[in-house]
Amino acid sequence: MHLLIPAAGLGSRMGSDRNKLLLTLQGKPLLAWTLIAAESSPQITWIGIIGQPYDWASFQEIFKDLALSKLLSKPVVLIPGGKTRQESVYKGLQQLPERADRVLIHDGARCLATPELLDRCALVLATCPGLIAAIPVKDTIKIVDAQGVVKETPDRAYLWAAQTPQGFDVPLLKQCHALGEKEGWAVTDDAALFEKCGLPVQIVRGEETNLKVTTPEDLAIAELILSDRAK
Repeated sequence: MHLLIPAAGLGSRMGSDRNKLLLTLQGKPLLAWTLIAAESSPQITWIGIIGQPYDWASFQEIFKDLALSKLLSKPVVLIPGGKTRQESVYKGLQQLPERADRVLIHDGARCLATPELLDRCALVLATCPGLIAAIPVKDTIKIVDAQGVVKETPDRAYLWAAQTPQGFDVPLLKQCHALGEKEGWAVTDDAALFEKCGLPVQIVRGEETNLKVTTPEDLAIAELILSDRAK
């Protein structure tokens, strides 16, 4: 299974002036933890990192350190990204090996995803054209208007919080991205493109600990999760 990792986050909400994936958790950059999970997933055979060239020297240092520690042996390819996540993923799809017919896309900032989750998504992807990891919403969700007034309370039994990995049939996803570019669609994940094109997206049960590290508070929570796993 081929894996694309968007890795161009600037870290503005983290209060950082550099790519947040270069920030550290227990002495390792966030991107390193994502790569360790991919390395430990038997289903993953190829990894593409989509980022900006000015980060590549730092990324290569991470690859080197992991290889020296025998924590990374799978092929890793650096792919220049675009101005948005959507554009970056589209560029990443163009750089997949010709034989790639299915792909998992996993945000580098979700550095706590386990190898088991990656494997589970890869196996389900063999049976459907598209999927996302997701967890049921626990909180009551309110839909509000521009003035902050509640307009609706949807039934949370039907609400799921999307995560990554997300997985897709490669030719279909390329078609969706091409149409999205033509029509000027702006989406926050690839599943939304699939949905806009009328294609089915299957839910795969995600992990409560698979948080996206975006703020300093997230970083502190991630430290606690890794400490607990180490025990």
